[in-house]
Amino acid sequence: MAGKHTPLHDVHVAAGASFTDFAGFDMPVRYTSDLEEHHAVRKAAGIFDLSHMAEINVEGPDAAAFLDYALSNRLSSIDMLQAKYSLLLGALGGVLDDLIVYRLSGDRFLIVANASNREVAFRELSQRSANFEVRVVDDTDAWALIAVQGPLSRDIMLGSSISLDSPMDQLRYYRFITGEFHGEPILIARTGYTGEDGYEVFVPSAIASAVWADLERAGSPHGLIRCGLACRDTLRLEAGMPLYGHELGIDYSPAQAGLARVVDNTKDDFVGAFATSAADEASTRVLVGLVAEGKRAPRAGYHVVDASRNVVGEVTSGALSPTLGYPIAMAYVDQGLSALGTELFVDVRGSLLSVSVHEIPFYSRKKAAV
Repeated sequence: MAGKHTPLHDVHVAAGASFTDFAGFDMPVRYTSDLEEHHAVRKAAGIFDLSHMAEINVEGPDAAAFLDYALSNRLSSIDMLQAKYSLLLGALGGVLDDLIVYRLSGDRFLIVANASNREVAFRELSQRSANFEVRVVDDTDAWALIAVQGPLSRDIMLGSSISLDSPMDQLRYYRFITGEFHGEPILIARTGYTGEDGYEVFVPSAIASAVWADLERAGSPHGLIRCGLACRDTLRLEAGMPLYGHELGIDYSPAQAGLARVVDNTKDDFVGAFATSAADEASTRVLVGLVAEGKRAPRAGYHVVDASRNVVGEVTSGALSPTLGYPIAMAYVDQGLSALGTELFVDVRGSLLSVSVHEIPFYSRKKAAV
């Protein structure tokens, strides 16, 4: 059965992309090679179709107070044209989704949720809004989302035909500006999921192909290439960014995932409050980085074991790092074994791969000038 298509599907077909199912969408997994696309983002720039992501609008006099209650941190404190990473928690403190919240005006917010959690996020937000004067609207189908990521991404954006309402040079990390493309409204955010500087551009679905083509034109002199989901996964893994369903899920608290900073326990009340205290027992598993020698990479689902082959954890994501040249992984392990440098093993189909606990992220770009 054919999956759903983004507004840019025909563009990808014409470009010869290979496709994979992701959250029910036929998404481009690669255009040329995973390595070429990965290195392009680290060294120049890549363009991604993220139109499978969910966009949910929250609007009304109580919008800020509602989001303080519905999500993990204090969204009422962010400025206009500012974005903030947040979590949608279950009543017992597990993670239902991780989100980015954009404040469009005093009483209007845009929430971007993972494609696989579109229905869950919309349902939970709608149910939690019952006692607030606010409207929650799933506006996903109206928008396409295009990302330009890499050290040359700013030059590409400046060379595009997008008209900006304020100077690009004033756009700081996790901020956004508005603009237009041939009279149609767009939003440009300095956000991303690759560990590089970059931008995510929200455009009306009807003009997505035209904006994509314009960004490709602007990017051609700078080495911009089309990129698929495969390299996006290795890029985010190197940067230590969690993926829902791997590092995040209902069975893990924010503290276990290293995201205690995303929870504001000083708020009067919010869903998941008091169930999000830091993991403090040795038997509790916490998220760590793992590194190995050679070329064999741990994969999601592989058991982490100690020298006696006792299972002490599980790999959530792993790959041979294209940038670093050695295997990296993230895994949940018993807290007592989470200290940096701890020697462990990963059971790779019956043979043991020696690994050591490493700090996250594995890779960090040189900070771009603000």
